[in-house]
Amino acid sequence: MLAHLVIGSNDVEASKRFYDPVLATLGISNGDFNPDRQRLYYRTPELTLIVTKPLNGSPATVGNGSTIGFSCKSTEQARLFHDTAIANGGQSIEDPPGWREPAPGRKIYLAYVSDPSGHKLCAICHNADDD
Repeated sequence: MLAHLVIGSNDVEASKRFYDPVLATLGISNGDFNPDRQRLYYRTPELTLIVTKPLNGSPATVGNGSTIGFSCKSTEQARLFHDTAIANGGQSIEDPPGWREPAPGRKIYLAYVSDPSGHKLCAICHNADDD
C-alpha cells in the first residue's frame, strides 16, 4: 500500500549517523545522502524511507501520535534494533522492550525508541513462539 515515507530532520547528517547502523540491524543498506537537497534515502523493495530538511524552510517537527514501525524477524532482532538505536543517539521510550498482549490471545514483541530528531520508532515482532 505505501510507496514511501518522509520524515523531517533539522540535521540530516546526524540522522544518517543514527539510521545507518540502526537500519543495518534489519538488513537495510546505508542511506544514500544527497547533500544538495539535504535528503537521505533508505530503499527496500517495498518502501523508501526519506529523511529530509523541510522544503518550505521551516524547522522540522515531530508528529505527535505518529509511530514508524519496523518489522523484525525475531525478538533478538527487535532488541538489537533497540540497543543499536540507544547506542547511536536514540532514546528508549514507553515501556521497556518486551511482550505485549494488545488483544486476548494475541502477543507481539515491541521495542520503542525515539530518533535524535524525536520521531517515535517501534521494532515489532509478531512471532509469538520466539522468546
